[in-house]
Amino acid sequence: MMLEQDTGLSLAIAQIVQRLKGSSLHSQLERQARGSLHKPEIKLESLKEDIKEFLKTSGWEKRLQNAVYSELNVFPSPCHPAAPPEHMKEPLVYMRKAQGSWEKRILKSLNSMCTELSIPLARKRPIGEQKELLNKWNEMGTDEPDLSLFRPVYAPKDFLEVLMNLRNPNYENGDQPSFKNHLGLIQVPLKVKDIPELRDYFSELGLNTGQLGIDDSTQVPPELFENEHVRVGQTVLTEQDSAAAQQYVRQGCPTALRAELWALILNISNQPEDILYYEQLKSNVIQHDLLVDSLIYKDVKLTASNDDYYFVFEDYLYQVLLCFSRDTSVLEHFSYNSATPPKSYIRGKLGVEEYAVFYPPNGVIPFHGFSMYVAPLCFLYHEPSKLYQIFREMYVRFFFRLHSISSHPSGIVSLCLLFETLLQTHLPQLFYHLREIGAQPLRISFKWMVRAFSGYLATDQLLLLWDRILGYNSLEILAVLAAAVFAFRAVNLMEVTSLAAAEIEKSGEKGIFTD
Repeated sequence: MMLEQDTGLSLAIAQIVQRLKGSSLHSQLERQARGSLHKPEIKLESLKEDIKEFLKTSGWEKRLQNAVYSELNVFPSPCHPAAPPEHMKEPLVYMRKAQGSWEKRILKSLNSMCTELSIPLARKRPIGEQKELLNKWNEMGTDEPDLSLFRPVYAPKDFLEVLMNLRNPNYENGDQPSFKNHLGLIQVPLKVKDIPELRDYFSELGLNTGQLGIDDSTQVPPELFENEHVRVGQTVLTEQDSAAAQQYVRQGCPTALRAELWALILNISNQPEDILYYEQLKSNVIQHDLLVDSLIYKDVKLTASNDDYYFVFEDYLYQVLLCFSRDTSVLEHFSYNSATPPKSYIRGKLGVEEYAVFYPPNGVIPFHGFSMYVAPLCFLYHEPSKLYQIFREMYVRFFFRLHSISSHPSGIVSLCLLFETLLQTHLPQLFYHLREIGAQPLRISFKWMVRAFSGYLATDQLLLLWDRILGYNSLEILAVLAAAVFAFRAVNLMEVTSLAAAEIEKSGEKGIFTD
């Protein structure tokens, strides 16, 4: 057992070293180490130790620690050396198959739209059009292209239908329902946390721990919690320690510190090369028009543009999402995502692999509501390249799990199952009542979870929720909150008699908690 642990650790170290070797941090560290050779405190007889000490005192060791911590948070532990690469994507075969079938449906929908509208997947913009787009880059929201013929490739409710039909073939037994005592819509047996395990996991959210969003209300004297919490937050920022920041935000971020703390946790520093990379993505948008651009326009118009909180950020949303669709570095996350990036072939070369390209270049086809992953971040970051990097990191760490089929504890299937299990176990009467009137709770809460509650909570509440997602490096809090909303509204919900009435009962004015 000990030997296996050592092997796992060695593999993890090797993987991190390999990944960091290609990074700009690696070349910066080399440059700093070389530059330090001229310093009088660096002695030839103790060269290695002296350079280490120099990197420590000059803050470079801390940057390296943050980069390693970031890698540990994002990439899963290496599989057994003999395990095939698809195991890292998703260990369960039936989940991989279901994801593959779902991807085929999405591609079919995209291709049929192409054919119906006689629009190519991609085209080079004429010079005049390029100039026009460049001139109005900061006011794309004023543009009103005719998008009436475009439709979202899919919406969350289509995705829910797929998840409801998921079955583990090993559990099928004639006509008997496999998971006999689970009355919810999700019928796959995955291990999800029960209440004692959740209490243990989210221990900092206990009633005896101070929380921003509760203990900083006007009725609570600031000296009881808020002042000290802000002071600790400032110390964490001064120290520039990602791990400490992640622990700190579990109790919520002070508004003034949130942008910097999130950037520290996500290891985003917006270096000159990052800004240059963003400008390259922008020039790709200017030069080429993709079919997904129209899907992005349409989604922003249907969602964020109609939202009281987010309509002012319309231009930012276009900039970030159009650049995101061109970003091939996003393809890296498919090594641990159960999804596979779609391929397109150069005309006349269908099926010939050397003529295949990923489409869109980042491998992610946007769906109805996708722009709501970016919208809340616009409150925190006003510099486009920084906003872009934060969103991209949030996506490859968290958001991709909300629209791909997997058995991961933070994957949407596990979140749905956790939500239904919590409700069925702790509010059985309510669960049974809603099920009997044809208002299965998951039909109501699914869209909240798929969007990580963006658009369903007031922004200040939403950012406090996302603090906890970052703090615990987990999306499980979404299922817990969804169940808590039902618990909070239980008395009223026991009186509704239809799905429509239950929906109305839930949809308070931007606060599902408002009375």
